[in-house]
Amino acid sequence: MELRHLRYFVAVAEEENITRAAQRLGIQQPPLSQQIQALEQELGVTLFLRSPRSVKLNAAGKLFLGEARKVIAAAKDAMQRVREFDLGKEGTLRIGMTSSASIHQRTLRIIRNYREAFPLVTMKVEEGANHDLLIAVEQEGLDVAFVRADTESYTDLQSICVDMEPVLVALPAGHPLSAAEQIHLADLAEENFVRFRQVNASGIWNQLEKACLQQGFVPRVTDETPRILSAIHMVAGGFGLTILPKALSAFQNPDVVFRPLHSDTTFHVPLNMVFRKHTIAQAERRFVEIASAARHVREPADAAGVS
Repeated sequence: MELRHLRYFVAVAEEENITRAAQRLGIQQPPLSQQIQALEQELGVTLFLRSPRSVKLNAAGKLFLGEARKVIAAAKDAMQRVREFDLGKEGTLRIGMTSSASIHQRTLRIIRNYREAFPLVTMKVEEGANHDLLIAVEQEGLDVAFVRADTESYTDLQSICVDMEPVLVALPAGHPLSAAEQIHLADLAEENFVRFRQVNASGIWNQLEKACLQQGFVPRVTDETPRILSAIHMVAGGFGLTILPKALSAFQNPDVVFRPLHSDTTFHVPLNMVFRKHTIAQAERRFVEIASAARHVREPADAAGVS
């Protein structure tokens, strides 16, 4: 039994006339009659009450009509869904992001734009460290990831820089430098730093150390944590100060004050979206396209730099 046999049966059942059904299907009457008879023989059941002028469903035919319509509808739906999938309009997209990337306006804009364009795609999001996310993308555990690291040592990955973000100094409330509108990097030479650094991943601290060396000092690290949010809590506890991407100022804490570096000594850190070089999934390709377009959109100014 083929799908066309069910379509023939439904047409005859609805028209209650072989001639009209044949015209509707665009085939000749004798072959249609033969196909209906062959269907009944395959089922071993008579489906119609036949008269010289019409054919009408019997009880078995009425039951079979409902089932035939379900099968035809399911087949149609399956064809539509596979076409949508091939176009990237359906499927699942797995996204990874670091803590700072998860609250960045550009990241949220890209995800929102993608959801609006492809509402049938299921999006699964997980948070992690730079190195872990890069490995997950490389090993196909994730499709894309927003990270603060580069992909130079990952030969199967490539990246798009979706934003170059200024950094802020996070200070304990009441710190003498918290009264300044801007802070010169050299003024931090004698300060205690809380460093956040993840294993096997370049990131913000690599750039900070280079910037500090240009100012003639090495940051005095007195405490260390692998997570950026933990660094903020440690600053609030008075362990020292730290340098963060501007997006992290969204985590308002009454015991932490955020201040920008002076324009002469500030630096910017990238927010990169990484993906596999040879991806074939259309859902992923569409996401990359939307991310590429979003990086050229200017985000509204926020209130970063205030306590």
